[in-house]
Amino acid sequence: MACPIIVDVRVKKKPFKKGGSHLSIKNIFSKKKKYASVPSEQASQDVPEGIMTKCPQCKKIMLTKELDKNLRVCMNCGRHLQMNAKQRIESLVDEGTFEEFNGHLISANPLGFPGYEEKLEKDREKTSLNEAIVTGKGEIEGQSAVIAVMDATFRMGSMGSVVGEKITLAIEKAKADKVPFIIFTASGGARMQEGILSLMQMAKTSSALKLFSEDQGLIISVMTNPTTGGVSASFASLGDYNFAEPGALIGFAGRRIIEQTIREDLPEDFQTAEFLMKHGQLDAVIHRAEMKETLGRILALHSTGGEREWLEN
Repeated sequence: MACPIIVDVRVKKKPFKKGGSHLSIKNIFSKKKKYASVPSEQASQDVPEGIMTKCPQCKKIMLTKELDKNLRVCMNCGRHLQMNAKQRIESLVDEGTFEEFNGHLISANPLGFPGYEEKLEKDREKTSLNEAIVTGKGEIEGQSAVIAVMDATFRMGSMGSVVGEKITLAIEKAKADKVPFIIFTASGGARMQEGILSLMQMAKTSSALKLFSEDQGLIISVMTNPTTGGVSASFASLGDYNFAEPGALIGFAGRRIIEQTIREDLPEDFQTAEFLMKHGQLDAVIHRAEMKETLGRILALHSTGGEREWLEN
């Protein structure tokens, strides 16, 4: 009888490699825990900041590029979103005609307010502006004018010594060149870091406008969102024409302060451009898309020979 031949058959077990194709039975049948994936910091940086803008009124999210093309007016509800000074000038002034002046002026810290200089420097870096207003001379529909545009992205457009100085110099320039003066206001009021020096700008700018008016100068004020505090109580309300954009917040004291003082509830549309128009404090509420044409017509009407041309047309 032949002896049985015993063959030793051994399967070499390959070690499990993480991420490889060899899986153990335990790994196949075990339940994997599911976790919500959190985008990494690198992934978050892949989406450029500011590419989308959310309308504060209807909450619709839009491409910022498309919103800018529409003059920053919401395509869904018509809300007029804030424009910075550069965007405003580009939307109004004839191409290649704007010449800025006094752009080199910057604010000091006359009262030694803690942290004020650092905040100013941050705003300069963020906005590429030296102050909360841009002044210059340009043409609108072929009509020359001195233009001042406040920018709420710099210290909320607050009125400090330099803002008041630039407005005054712009008015004096309009007087010297015998052209109209147009100002677009967007401000939270006086700049608290400059105290009484800021409040003095109310009298300073108002006096300059008075002298300009006595010299037969044309003043056009366009109030945008927001125009409040000392700005609304001074030069913003002293135009021969006082206009505003739709929905603009315009007022001196805040709504809550007034309600607590008079102990009454105020109307829902209180301190809006439409409310002021209804009560005779504005000459017109003008849509942003019609602003350039409207200003051009007014400037043409008040130019030399403008009355005759207007009557003939």
